[in-house]
Amino acid sequence: MPQPMEPSLAALPNPALRYFVATRPAFLSVTFVGCLLGLASAAAGGIRLDPALATLTMFFALVAHAGANVINDYYDAISGCDAANTERVFPFTGGSRFIQNGVLTLRATGIFGYALLAAVVPAGLYLTAVSDPGLIWIGLAGLIVGWAYSAPPLKLQSRGLGEFGITAGWLLIVVGSDFVQRSGFSFAPVAAGLGFALLVANVLYINQFPDVKADAQAGKRTVVVRLGVQRARWGYALIALLTYGWVVAMVAAGQLPWPALLSLLAAAASFGALRVLWRHAAEPAQLVPAIKLTILAASLHGLLLAAALVFAR
Repeated sequence: MPQPMEPSLAALPNPALRYFVATRPAFLSVTFVGCLLGLASAAAGGIRLDPALATLTMFFALVAHAGANVINDYYDAISGCDAANTERVFPFTGGSRFIQNGVLTLRATGIFGYALLAAVVPAGLYLTAVSDPGLIWIGLAGLIVGWAYSAPPLKLQSRGLGEFGITAGWLLIVVGSDFVQRSGFSFAPVAAGLGFALLVANVLYINQFPDVKADAQAGKRTVVVRLGVQRARWGYALIALLTYGWVVAMVAAGQLPWPALLSLLAAAASFGALRVLWRHAAEPAQLVPAIKLTILAASLHGLLLAAALVFAR
């Protein structure tokens, strides 16, 4: 049964608005931050940024993320996990509910998701032509990860590999944004981006807790399903520790400037979320503050690190 605030045909009579909202635009912010971090990495390396290329890169990175969101809804509807999810915490978990609430058909959702991913290809080819041929591999890897996270035969999330896919995907966003400006590979965006990508993975990780029963029923063997909610709490802590430990290590190694340590302020949000998760891991309705804090941690970390890179230069 639809919950309050979930989408409905009555609330979305305009088809254009309907399809836009189906992409879950509020959650595209982490991709926006990832692109900013990649651009800051290039600027910190002395590269003069091209505003037109930066805008094109960011726009189509957002389109790719939107496509991955819609594809995820499509395959979660096919598996039945979204329909079975009675403990969802909307809008954070349980999908967009567009299919389940009759706003879009399953077929329309699938076509829309793949169309969004396909729309990225011409832009990627253009950016490759004006930057460097190596960009094609970054873009191709990103599209594969976005598709394989949900789609068969790989279904990374269902095999307990979703966190690796998300980390790789958002690291590629940072590296790709840097690459377009730099016209070449560098370790700099990896140093800047890996911690951020891990925090994005933690957003997807904590969302598995409210969905654990529905995922198990649908055969999705996520990490939380495999470990159970009590043991899986340690996974959240581990990802957060890896994030902030990576930043410290990169500063110590001289790969990041010392002002990058300001990004450690986001740890307050991460460990605030962990406190809530530790107490309420098996109580989906009580996890909303932890989910919000996890999103805040990823965004704040990325923005602080991007600012530190720019001003340290």
